[in-house]
Amino acid sequence: MSDLFESFFAESPVDPNEAARRSMRPLRRRFYETASLRETAEGVAVELDGKPVRTPARRLLAFPNAAIAERAAAEWRDQVEVIDPARMPLTRLANAIIDAVADRPDEVAGEIARYLGSDLLVYRAEGPERLVERQGRAWDPVLAWARDSHGARFVLVEGVVFTTQPERAVAAMRALLPDDPWRLGALHVVTALTGSALLALALAEGAIVADETWSAAHVDEDWNMDLWGHDEQALARRAFRRTEFDAAAAILALVPDP
Repeated sequence: MSDLFESFFAESPVDPNEAARRSMRPLRRRFYETASLRETAEGVAVELDGKPVRTPARRLLAFPNAAIAERAAAEWRDQVEVIDPARMPLTRLANAIIDAVADRPDEVAGEIARYLGSDLLVYRAEGPERLVERQGRAWDPVLAWARDSHGARFVLVEGVVFTTQPERAVAAMRALLPDDPWRLGALHVVTALTGSALLALALAEGAIVADETWSAAHVDEDWNMDLWGHDEQALARRAFRRTEFDAAAAILALVPDP
């Protein structure tokens, strides 16, 4: 993920080994009694004991609407003795959106668009047949949605040799990228975590639900685990990443296009 999201991961690594190392550092003790919401000119702000929360860049932690702000406030309420940023994925994503995405939306959109040129869904296994079938069941409906709803016809590739995708298809899907920084930031996170801008855009449009998106992104990994057994470290990394994904999916679900 890009340096635009450095603040997003600064206190919450997706690698559980790094998380364990950071857990050795002292966490700040919970210093507040209540987490509530207040309507402001910037949006619905989270307040602790009536005082506003600030992002790392000292901007107001304010959300587009009460529905998504309440989820962030719940993260603050769920902290017990200490404040553990690893358990606050929505707050961290909001920090990244407010401090980074809002200032450089074109750069973020460009990063998402680059995935369209070599998207996960177009590179198919040459075999075995069962894996090819799994990929087809999970990925073909999304490609059909891109084709039928937006006229974007992508070329399937067997193996990993890079193949240039039709400019018209890439342009059609890039046209779906939102201007709103909240949806754009969430879309970036889903794209980076799944390896697929097509999956992220389908999720954003409601063509696929969150659980289907996450499963589709892990077809190959699940296949390897079925063959060779579960890797506990890989599963722990996936669990960390799922919390980040769910925060982004919540924004896409609760923050509509302006």
